[in-house]
Amino acid sequence: MPIFQSINNRENTQIFIWKITEPEAFLRADIDLSQNSVNRLSIMSSELHRRGFLSIRHLLKHAGYRDLDLYYSEDGKPHLNDHKYISITHSFEFTAIIVSDVPIGIDIEKQRDKIKRIASKFIGYEEEFIASLEDPVKELTVVWGAKESMYKLYGHKGLGFKAHCLVEPFSMQSDQTLARIVFKDDHLNFDVFFKEVENFMLAYVIPSRNA
Repeated sequence: MPIFQSINNRENTQIFIWKITEPEAFLRADIDLSQNSVNRLSIMSSELHRRGFLSIRHLLKHAGYRDLDLYYSEDGKPHLNDHKYISITHSFEFTAIIVSDVPIGIDIEKQRDKIKRIASKFIGYEEEFIASLEDPVKELTVVWGAKESMYKLYGHKGLGFKAHCLVEPFSMQSDQTLARIVFKDDHLNFDVFFKEVENFMLAYVIPSRNA
């Protein structure tokens, strides 16, 4: 299918979401891959991963970029040649990219009960909020997505989801909340935006205007 959904936000922030329903051969058509991407694709044993990789290149094309415009720094972060900021995410049959004038991060996750079993590994500041909820699968997935997005944006070694990434309480109806990174000498504030995409949860962060 074409673009599943597009979202616009401030600071020229655009989010593009793809639901992977097409066969690999279809996704290989109408895109030009760099030699590096051809090499990466050739060593992917999973067809779903290859289809995800290719769908992201279609998202880039929809955003006005070529695969050649995307490169990765030594720390694994994606960058664009025009110096705009980009973040990329992939989970099962969904992929998404976010492009902005400011540093951003994005994450999409399938909503599963499993997240309740691993919550103690990433829930710290949010413990009282989560404990007040009867079945916090959605909320936990938002918190995880927000912290993953902050990690992608910040990218410093040693940053811990539990100790250094803090997400304020929220209601699912609000579609947004606040979050912080408190790490060494850095105190960074972010606006978190989230929404359900079928049985997945999309979350992304933009530096707070009140920072």
